[in-house]
Amino acid sequence: MTAPIQFIDLQAQRRRLGDKLERSIMDAVRGGQWVMGPQVGELEKRLSEFAGVKHTIACANGTDALLIVLRAWEIGPGDAVFVPTFTFAASAEVVALVGASPVFVDVLEDTYNMDPASLEAAIAMVKREGSLKPRAVMPVDLFGQTADYRVIEPICKREGLKMLCDAAQGFGALLDGRRAGGIGDAASTSFFPAKPLGCYGDGGATFTNDDALAEILRSIRVHGQGSDKYENVRIGVNSRLDTIQAAILLEKLSAFPQEIELREAVARRYNEAFRASNRIVAPRVIDGGQSTWAQYTIQVPDRAKVQADLKAKGVPTAVYYPIPLSAQKGYKHFPSAPTPVSDRICKTVISLPMHSDLDGATQDRIIEAVLAAV
Repeated sequence: MTAPIQFIDLQAQRRRLGDKLERSIMDAVRGGQWVMGPQVGELEKRLSEFAGVKHTIACANGTDALLIVLRAWEIGPGDAVFVPTFTFAASAEVVALVGASPVFVDVLEDTYNMDPASLEAAIAMVKREGSLKPRAVMPVDLFGQTADYRVIEPICKREGLKMLCDAAQGFGALLDGRRAGGIGDAASTSFFPAKPLGCYGDGGATFTNDDALAEILRSIRVHGQGSDKYENVRIGVNSRLDTIQAAILLEKLSAFPQEIELREAVARRYNEAFRASNRIVAPRVIDGGQSTWAQYTIQVPDRAKVQADLKAKGVPTAVYYPIPLSAQKGYKHFPSAPTPVSDRICKTVISLPMHSDLDGATQDRIIEAVLAAV
């Protein structure tokens, strides 16, 4: 009997990392400092070295990693934060949670990341209407690769806007030698298990080179504390990282460069198979970039038929994302630039199995099924 295909095979990765990972977990358990123990500090140090930044602030999840930055910048009612409409809800959710207004921006069709021209149009729209004050831009490093910061960063500087890079899916990617997580006034990531660098629960981190910002972020992370835990100098949140998750991430971070290489090999085989088809739009990596391939996403005609055919052959798929945020019930009352690309690709995108332990024979089955389905 043919083994079922996993969309993301985290158990295979766990087996590959083996006893070393399990020993690290048990060391954290036996150590008894289960929240913000010494492994958290070590993880922050190692992540800073990897991303090329001065400060890493580990926290409970990727959503909080964004939220605490907005809180630290005192973004709130009357402020506008520019966010792509083609992304996971957390990117816009945190803006609304601090009382500010997300302003939705379209994406580029070939990379799925923020369209700089649409960003400029959205900024001009907000300035023209005058009811909101532009404060920040939140590009998202979608599906594993960075947004085009060579264009977006100068726009932010020209307009006096903070840039908070959402690297929840793209942490570890490169653009002209700069690592996602190390770009922007601040950046954030998620360690949700399905991410290329994921833990066995939830976790996140914020990155910055700004000493003053880092101090405020550490305070907000733990109830707004000051010099000790019972001095509260500002309103904060409870977003501490569990020590066990930090221990897991330390072992996974050691293997992360190899993980990226393995994912790149899988993506390369997909690309070689699909780029010859005139019925499949394969993903493109930005010039000068390296993706971590959080997802391998193609575009196909008649997606429902393709998904059904693949399901019948045991090939799992997912759709990221079926509805632009600007069209969703919880967000459609917020301002938006025109988003024709996002509106269109939401109907055609489909993601295929992608993980570091996807073997060649299984990938051949997937490729054969996709080519037959389209």
